[in-house]
This record gives sequence, C-alpha cells and structure tokens, in this order.
Amino acid sequence: MNPQADPAALLRAALFAARAHATQVRKGAAREPYVNHVIEVAAILAEHGAPPEAIIAGLLHDTVEDTEVTHEQLVAEFGEAVAAIVAEATDDKTLPKETRKALQVSEAPRKSEAARQLKLADKISNLRAIADSPPANWNHARRTEYIGWAGRVAEGLMGVNPALDALFRETYRAAVARLAQEAP
Repeated sequence: MNPQADPAALLRAALFAARAHATQVRKGAAREPYVNHVIEVAAILAEHGAPPEAIIAGLLHDTVEDTEVTHEQLVAEFGEAVAAIVAEATDDKTLPKETRKALQVSEAPRKSEAARQLKLADKISNLRAIADSPPANWNHARRTEYIGWAGRVAEGLMGVNPALDALFRETYRAAVARLAQEAP
C-alpha cells in the first residue's frame, strides 16, 4: 500500500476512518467531528515527510482503540504493515488510565520509527486541541498536567523525524505560553 503511488488507498483510509468515527465528536468546546482529528494527524505526517504507511495509519490510529474496528479488519483492508503501526499506537483500554499514561512514556522509545512519528503527530494534534478548544470540564491544572505528560511522552518519540520534532517543540511552547496567559 503506497498512497503516493495509489491515492485511492489514502482516500479509502479516510473514508474508513470517517465511517468508523461517524458518531463521535472531540471533547473540546467546539465539539468538532472526531474524524477531523485523525485527518489532522495524517496531514501532519504527510506535511513532514513521514512514510506512506504511517500516513495511512494516522487516519486509522484511533479506530481499534475508540470504535468497534478490529486489528483483523485493518489487516484485511489495509495490510499488515499499516495494521502493525496502528497496533503500536493503540492504548490497551482494559488498563487503568494512569497505567496507560505511564506506559506511553516508558514505551515511546521502543516503538518503530513509523509508530513514533504517528504518536508524535497525535500529540501535536492533541496539544493544539487543548490550547484552542479544551474540554469544558478541564480546568487549568488538568490542562497543564496533560501538556507536561505529552512532553514526557514526546521525549521518547523524538529523534526519527527532525521536522516533526521541531513542530512538536513549537506546538508545545505555544500551548505552555497559552496556559501561562490564562493562569488563574
């Protein structure tokens, strides 16, 4: 599967993601369609030279974690390489939230290069959302904690794609500055 050789593959993944996330919205005050997030992640990857399989996985990265889609379905539809990247980027929702968060920090450096880029693009998108349209029930302290945690995860993800690393650092600084302006 190579979206550069076959743009239809990229569009198939976008349609698959749109259908899988059809009823979901982001937690932020804007309540934008959830699919916007996965499109943003894929766009970040594409704009920063990530491999084609990572871009496709960017569109699909939350399907197994947040919908009824299975790993086997992704293998059948998009191949083992894409499904493997998605699997590496997927949290085990059977674990407590704090355990999942700790595992993201500790496992980040051990992921494949494609999965590290995907996770970094995901963190960039999430930081933008936290800064621009945070969930209404997230107070300043919770947003600050999330941004700090995202930075700790990113430390283990960086070193594969310098352009993506630079974008994360820029996005992180902007999010921290925005919260500093809003400090109670």
